[in-house]
Amino acid sequence: INHDGVLEYANPASDVVCKAVNAKTGDVVPVDMMREFSRIASSGSSETIEVEADDRVYSLKIVEVFEFNCINVYGTDITAMKVLNKFPDLNPNPVMRMSPEGALEYSNSAGAPVVRAMGMEVGDLFSDEMKDRIIALRSGSSADPLEVSGEGRTYSLMPVHTREFDITNIYGDDITARIAMNKFPDQNPNPVLRITNDQIVEYANPASELVLKAIGAGVGEKLPDEFFGKISGISDSGSSESIDVSADGRTFSLLVVGVFEFGFINLYGTEITASLELEKAHKDNELLLLNILPGSIADRLKSGEGLIADRFDDMSVLFADVVGFTQMSKNMSPSALVEMLNTVFSMFDSIADKYNLEKIKTIGDAYMIAGGIGVDGRGHAENMADMGLEMLDLLAGYRDRTGIDIQVRVGIHMGPAVAGVVGLKKFIYDVWGDTVNTASRLESHGIPNRIQVLEATTIKLAETHEFEERGVVDVKGIGPLNIYFLNRRLEASGNGAITASTDKQSS
Repeated sequence: INHDGVLEYANPASDVVCKAVNAKTGDVVPVDMMREFSRIASSGSSETIEVEADDRVYSLKIVEVFEFNCINVYGTDITAMKVLNKFPDLNPNPVMRMSPEGALEYSNSAGAPVVRAMGMEVGDLFSDEMKDRIIALRSGSSADPLEVSGEGRTYSLMPVHTREFDITNIYGDDITARIAMNKFPDQNPNPVLRITNDQIVEYANPASELVLKAIGAGVGEKLPDEFFGKISGISDSGSSESIDVSADGRTFSLLVVGVFEFGFINLYGTEITASLELEKAHKDNELLLLNILPGSIADRLKSGEGLIADRFDDMSVLFADVVGFTQMSKNMSPSALVEMLNTVFSMFDSIADKYNLEKIKTIGDAYMIAGGIGVDGRGHAENMADMGLEMLDLLAGYRDRTGIDIQVRVGIHMGPAVAGVVGLKKFIYDVWGDTVNTASRLESHGIPNRIQVLEATTIKLAETHEFEERGVVDVKGIGPLNIYFLNRRLEASGNGAITASTDKQSS
């Protein structure tokens, strides 16, 4: 540009700048712009002028060329640099810039605490040690974290080299909270683990040794896919679920907590071995109680009820006794005898459960069942009759399989009775009354492999079971009774009529 303000020359790359100053070759540069060019040129300063055109920003350096009595203007596209300078000011995290010479060239407002912690101001040179660490971390030759602490905060610094401008941006991350989280778990007597989003066990305190063994991964190792899938699913759902893991006979409940701010999952462990053992003991005690007492009676005892005694207007009672047991005990070894009784009575127990009947007790070779006890005692009469028939069927099969000639007499009677818990030590649930005595007498005066009942029972079950009259028998302690055999259950035909089943008990 000559001193008359005429633009004498512009290279092809200057088209955008010419547009910005509103002049082309041969034109006179606008007065205001020419006045600014002349001022800077005559002062000899290094001041620059910034102009914008077509979304680009150019820095114009003004140089007086005395030999040719003109002013040269050299333009540089600084658009990218302006972008770099613009956004860090809005960044809530520290952003700083180191020049190629190692000077702190820039810091945003969030970086002020870091700059103060380093004892620096913008324009100061980094210490040789700090500069070397920044360059080593920037190049990847060192993986040692670069941390700066001050004013109660700790920052992790990550340098990134921008080769186009030969500058190093330094991005700070406030890790104060993370350090605090890392500090205290080491003293925690309970397991604390941290899992990264890429499935790595990042941290585990000393109390986590057995948990690590249980999950099959150590610190720095990858978690098994199945386990990570479980904890990540819980973390994503935001629920407060726990996962139980076990190792070396000890069990831990792991509470899963997603820490989304830092991109990891914390696991907080509590040993529950003792509570599980206590729970198992409680369940074992309940099972033992249910083996001794009917469920409804056990519930009443657990609720604190003291004396338990109930009257039932309609109860079914069955007695069964092994025929010739005394002689059998002489001919069999004790272990074989007990094994036989255990097998037979276990079969009877299964039938009782099937028909919702209560086993009251066994005395030696005698077996006693009651029906009509509990919350729902409906249909107990039919169920008791069916149980007696099924007992004889299963016993016949047992004789065929083993060759052991075991036979039983069975007596069933129905009517009112009293039931309750007797004793404080080794207590039992027992049933009393004429109904019980009569059922016992019907069994003792019975015939092997037959079920004896009285006429009242045949009337009650006339529509469901078939009976056969035996006749009058003089029953000890009661007198003459007209006794019947229970033969079979009647089955419903297709048209609703009841017919006799073909199953016949051996006599």
